Amino acid sequence: MFTNRALGKPYPDQVLAHFFTQVINQMKLSSVLTSFALVGMMTAGAAPFKTVNPLLSRVSAQEMKAATKMDAKMTPQEQISMLIKSKGQFGSGDQLRRYFFGDLEPIAVQPGGAGMVVNLYNKANDITFAYCATYDVIVAVKQGRVTTFLASEVK
Repeated sequence: MFTNRALGKPYPDQVLAHFFTQVINQMKLSSVLTSFALVGMMTAGAAPFKTVNPLLSRVSAQEMKAATKMDAKMTPQEQISMLIKSKGQFGSGDQLRRYFFGDLEPIAVQPGGAGMVVNLYNKANDITFAYCATYDVIVAVKQGRVTTFLASEVK
């Protein structure tokens, strides 16, 4: 091994290479091959099914298109009523973004939810949503431009 003249010690990468050489020398060849085989199986098993079977990705894309078409057929009032029904449930924030993409204006931030809640106003429908980004949920909905919800509504 070469040594670092300034410190009088071997270089760090040489120490690491020497360590692994000693470990491999002490292990039997069968255990090394078994380790590589297990790692290979875990890597192959973790591959997404969509890359293995392209038909699954087509089916998934068709389902997404169908869901988007169904959302597009809903009136804004139906979308708002769906959001009110799913208020406080995981995924309601995703619904909000899907229904009103680009039409939400942040007007205030207030304590609530899991820390802070953002009040998002939709001018076209004159409605305000209190959104908790930590859990991606809508915690409150009110008609009009509301800058502050009651603490009991956004807990």
